[in-house]
Amino acid sequence: MPRNKELNEKIKDERREQILLASLELFASKGLSATKITHIAQKSGISQGLLYHYYSSKEEIFTDLVKTAFERLNMACKYLYNLDVPPQKKIRYGMESILENLAVSDSSANYHLLIAHASLSEDIPVEAKAIIQKENQVPYDIIEKILREGQKEGTIKKHDAKDMAVLYWTTVKGLAMHKAVHPRKFVPPDINILMSMFLIDQ
Repeated sequence: MPRNKELNEKIKDERREQILLASLELFASKGLSATKITHIAQKSGISQGLLYHYYSSKEEIFTDLVKTAFERLNMACKYLYNLDVPPQKKIRYGMESILENLAVSDSSANYHLLIAHASLSEDIPVEAKAIIQKENQVPYDIIEKILREGQKEGTIKKHDAKDMAVLYWTTVKGLAMHKAVHPRKFVPPDINILMSMFLIDQ
């Protein structure tokens, strides 16, 4: 591939990422309906005309972000499940990774908030709704499965595994919201406090 074509592709990828990150912050804080394409252009630092070279509408950007959010989250959950370590270590490692990402990355919190907004809203693109319906339960099911395996081994507390999986992810969403409200003051809680909700022997 000629060098100038490679450079053009790199510039396109960088601009697309620039648009997505700016849109993510806006959608996470304002929601889809309150976000205008002009807001996205201003936040991205590019002209509205140039933005339309990459996306035809804010709805297309929103759908792309929802797709990316679930791809990353569900891939991470599947990776966690397939780790060759005991269930209690998977639960600890998963939460440690989430806390680390929340601490160092604003976009990590915004992705969790975007999923929450999108899951609650009726006024989102049909394609985004279809992605949510297909993918939204995957993280809960995987954590529930890990918890059940840990309960069989006697390392996870004997509460309802489905309820505990909900607790796991609502804790993550609550921390993401806290990070979004206090981005510069956010300090992750002690992992042992969180693990005390799940593990018998920490």
